[in-house]
Amino acid sequence: MTTQDHAIAVVAADTQEPPPPRGQLRLFVDAFASNKLAVAGLVVFVLAILVALTADVISPYDPNAQDLAVRLMGPSAEHWLGTDQYGRDLLSRVIHGTQISLMVGIVSITIATLCGVTAGALSGYLGGFVDDIIMRCMDVLLAFPALILAIGILAVLGPSILNVVIVIAVVSTPQIARITRSAVLTQKEEEYVQAAIVIGLPMHVRLFKHVLLNCLAPITVQATLLVANAIIVETSLSFLGLGVRPPTPTWGTILFEGKDYILLGMWWMSVFPGIAIILAMLGLNLLGDGLRDALDPRIRGADA
Repeated sequence: MTTQDHAIAVVAADTQEPPPPRGQLRLFVDAFASNKLAVAGLVVFVLAILVALTADVISPYDPNAQDLAVRLMGPSAEHWLGTDQYGRDLLSRVIHGTQISLMVGIVSITIATLCGVTAGALSGYLGGFVDDIIMRCMDVLLAFPALILAIGILAVLGPSILNVVIVIAVVSTPQIARITRSAVLTQKEEEYVQAAIVIGLPMHVRLFKHVLLNCLAPITVQATLLVANAIIVETSLSFLGLGVRPPTPTWGTILFEGKDYILLGMWWMSVFPGIAIILAMLGLNLLGDGLRDALDPRIRGADA
C-alpha cells in the first residue's frame, strides 16, 4: 500500500462516525425525566393528542347540534361546560376544537420544518450567492409580524383549513431556516466534514447524512415551540373570522362567539376555550424547554 493509499484509508476511517454511545439515550431520558415541568408538558401534549384522536368517541353530543331550549345554559350535569347561544354543547365543541387546532399546528409546522431545514441547510453549507438569496428571502418574511403577514395572505386566499395551514407554514419557515443555517455553519467546520470532502463523498451525502444529523437537537426544539405559536396564530385568525369557517368548531371561533356574552354573565363561553388554549400553550412550551435542556450537553452537565 502506498503512502497516499494509507492516508486515504485513515481519512475514510475517521469519516465513519462511531455509533452514539449506548449511554447517550439513557442520559437524555434521565435528564428529561428529572425535569418535572417537562414531564408535565409531555403529559399535557399527549393528553391533547388523545383527545383530538378520540374526539368523535368522547364527545357527549354532536358539536354542531342545536337545541334552543337549552341555549346559554351554564355548566350543569347535562352540559358540563354549558351551552352557547344556539344551544350547542360547549364541551363537545371544545373537544373538537382540539382536533382542529392540533392538526393545523402539527401539519403546518411539519411543512415549515421540511422547507426551512432544506433552505437553511443549503444556505449554511453552500454560502456565497446561494446564502445571500435564501436568507434575504427569509428576512423579507421576517420583516412582517407573523399575524399581520398571515392576515394579508388569507385576505387573498380566503379562509379555509388548507389556507390556514399554508399561511402558518409560510410564516414559520424563516425561523426554522435560520436555526438550521446557524447549526450547519457550526457543523460544517468540524473535522468529520473535512474528512468526508477529502475522500470525495457527494455534497448531498455530506449535508443530509452527516451534517444535518448533528443539527437535529436545535431543530427539534424550535419545531416543538413553533407548534405552540402555530396554534396561537390559528386561534387568532379564527377569532378574527379569517380562519376555519363556522360552524366547524375551533378554539378561536368559540372565543369569538362568546366575547359578546361575557358582560352578560355567560362567562363559560369564553373561559373554557381560553383554559384549553392556555393548557396547550403551557404544555408545548414546557415540553420544548425540557427538550432543549435534555439535548444540550452543556446545560445537562451543569445540572449534573
